[in-house]
Amino acid sequence: MSKDQKKAVSAQDQSELDPFEIDFLPQFEQGRGPHEAFVNEHGVVIGDHEYESDNSPLEQWTAETDPEVMAGDEWVHPYKDIGFQSAENRDYFEKGIAPQGGIFTHPDKDVSFDPGESTTKQKEDEA
Repeated sequence: MSKDQKKAVSAQDQSELDPFEIDFLPQFEQGRGPHEAFVNEHGVVIGDHEYESDNSPLEQWTAETDPEVMAGDEWVHPYKDIGFQSAENRDYFEKGIAPQGGIFTHPDKDVSFDPGESTTKQKEDEA
């Protein structure tokens, strides 16, 4: 198959994509998970775009709710996530362009150490 034919097939496939899906490169489709919606361990349907679910902690949120209950892969659909629409994710997953490193670092804060452990920078500042 020529490059032009592949582009035509890719463009055709894109018209069949869910509004939250992108055209993943083949290497990002391997072992990714289901295309269809699924029910997670909390009984919430993920991937149907119906974000109000009786079983969702968001619908039963109180001051005592631990936000951790909604962390993890079981809350993210492997193909239908709004985050895939960002320019950085589209570049990476559709074009293979790796994200620019260091864009989320802080010039004088080191968050890569355990709490309570001082950093070299902190030790230098105290001297």
